[in-house]
Amino acid sequence: MKKLLKILVPSLVILALLLAAGCATKESPPTPPYYGGGGMPAPAPAEAPPGFWSGASTSQGAFRDNAYEAAVPSAPDVSTGSDIERKIVRNGYMVLEVNDITEAMNGVTNIAKDMDGYVVSSNKSGDQDITYGQISIRIPSDRFDEAFDRLRQLAVRVPNESTNSQDVTEEYTDLQAQLRNREAEEAQYLELLKKAEKVEDILAIQRELSNVRGEIEQLKGRIQYIDRTSDMALIDVNLQKVKPIGGTAWSALETLKSAARGMVSFGKGLADVLIWLVIFSPVWIIILVVVLYFTRWRKAKARSSRK
Repeated sequence: MKKLLKILVPSLVILALLLAAGCATKESPPTPPYYGGGGMPAPAPAEAPPGFWSGASTSQGAFRDNAYEAAVPSAPDVSTGSDIERKIVRNGYMVLEVNDITEAMNGVTNIAKDMDGYVVSSNKSGDQDITYGQISIRIPSDRFDEAFDRLRQLAVRVPNESTNSQDVTEEYTDLQAQLRNREAEEAQYLELLKKAEKVEDILAIQRELSNVRGEIEQLKGRIQYIDRTSDMALIDVNLQKVKPIGGTAWSALETLKSAARGMVSFGKGLADVLIWLVIFSPVWIIILVVVLYFTRWRKAKARSSRK
C-alpha cells in the first residue's frame, strides 16, 4: 500500500502541474475598461504650438515676418488638350476711292450694323467739299472675309488693303491658369482670416488678400480684352475721293474764285507798297532834293563852260 501511494502521489502532482500550465495558455485577454458610448475615446486634438501665427508652417501656408505665404497648389495644366478653342485676333486695313465720302461712310456704318458689329471711331476732313474720311469698325471674326467683300463694293477703286492675324491662345491659357491660382490663394486667405485672432495677423492677411484681389482683377481684365478682340475683328477704312481723269476738273466758278483771290492779293500787296512809301517819305524827299540839286548844278556848270 505504501509503495502504491509513493507512485500515485508524484504522478498526481505532475498531472496537476501540466493541467495548470495548459489553462494558463488558454486564458482570455483582459477586458478593456468601459468608457461609455460603446467604444474607445477619440484622441484629443493636438493644440497648435506657440507661435503658430508668427512663423510655424501649416498645410495652408505660413506667416513669415508679418507676411503670409500661402501654400497654393499648382493649377492643372490644360494647355495640352486637343479641344482648346483657338483665340485669333484679326485686323484689317483698306483704302477705298469713292465718289462721295459722306455716302461711303454711311455705307460702312450700315455694313457694320448689318453684320452685328459697331463703329469704333470715324472722322472726315476737307474744306467745303469733303475729300477724306476715316472710319474703324468691329465685326464678328467669323465674318471678316465677308466684310471685306462688302466694303470693296462701296469703292470705285481699292488701291490698298491688308490683313493681319495673331494667335493669342497660349497667352489666354496662361492667363486662365494664373487666375485659377490666384482665386485658390484668395480662398485660402479667407479661411485663414476666419481663424486669425491677433490684430496684426488679421491686418497681414487682409493686406495680402488685397494684393491677390488686385492681381485677379488685372487678369480678368486682360482675359476679357482678349475675348473681345478675338471675337470681334477690327477693320480700319480710309476713304479718298476719286480723282477725275486728266487731273482736276475745270470749273468756271472755281476760276472766278481764284481770280478774285488773286485780285485781293494784288490789292493787299499794292497797299503794302504805298504804306511803305508813305512811312519812308521823308527819306525819299531828302534823296529827291539831293538828286535835283546835283542835276541842276551839273547843268549850270555845263552852260558856264560853253560860254
